[in-house]
Amino acid sequence: MFGAETVTSARNPRIKGLLELQEKSRARRREGLFVVEGRRELGHCLEAGFIPHTLFICEEILGEKEAEDAVARARKVNRDVGLVQIPAEIYDKIAYRGGTEGIIAEIQNKERTLEDLHLGDNPVVIVLESVEKPGNLGAVLRSADAAAADAVIICDPLTDLYNPNLIRASIGAVFTLQVAAATTGDTIGWLKSRGIRILTAQLQDSELYYDTDMTGPTAIVMGTESTGLSDTWRAAADAHIRIPMLGRLDSLNVSVSAAILLFEALRQRQ
Repeated sequence: MFGAETVTSARNPRIKGLLELQEKSRARRREGLFVVEGRRELGHCLEAGFIPHTLFICEEILGEKEAEDAVARARKVNRDVGLVQIPAEIYDKIAYRGGTEGIIAEIQNKERTLEDLHLGDNPVVIVLESVEKPGNLGAVLRSADAAAADAVIICDPLTDLYNPNLIRASIGAVFTLQVAAATTGDTIGWLKSRGIRILTAQLQDSELYYDTDMTGPTAIVMGTESTGLSDTWRAAADAHIRIPMLGRLDSLNVSVSAAILLFEALRQRQ
């Protein structure tokens, strides 16, 4: 296939390197690479301008025509992309999840900072402080994509943006959205310099979210379920908002809360 290298052993250095990238953030930082699985996710990644380094293709699963198409798309971005052909038994061992259609890619990392974000005149931005679970981050990104948020900022991140669980949970939204990582201090200064109103989600000293004006430039800021937001964010806020809790528990999953607040901002703007 297209002059691809054929690998038939899970002990091959190519396979070991791929698995290390999947499992260790240290390896992703060291190599400047991360892993994307599946045609849909890879398509979003390439459309977002990321550069493919190596494609691992199982033609038995992917199909000959689909393999040709995938290679052609990758070569439009990087004509020198590496190609590794693997049998189904090897693919099953290295695939992070089932049903990913026989293609895995190593992608060149790129920094995503506040200065890379380009906002319109009336943006909605979601800010997450120190949320550590990749699955939660991925789910928030899906909600942000669905609500057409302008950007997502991860403050003081406890997981890297290219964690495979995050990419999987976001089903590629980490690529379809403008996403940046920054410190809390830098983010607060960035938002205020652009006249973006800061709304912090918290139980204390707050008003109901649907009684809060979100029609202007707005940043919705959320923290972890266990500790909430830091005092720095509470002090910087223009308003504190809450979702009414009518049961015995006092918190929602951060991804559920983010979806509620994002779609309220969308509702107010329609």
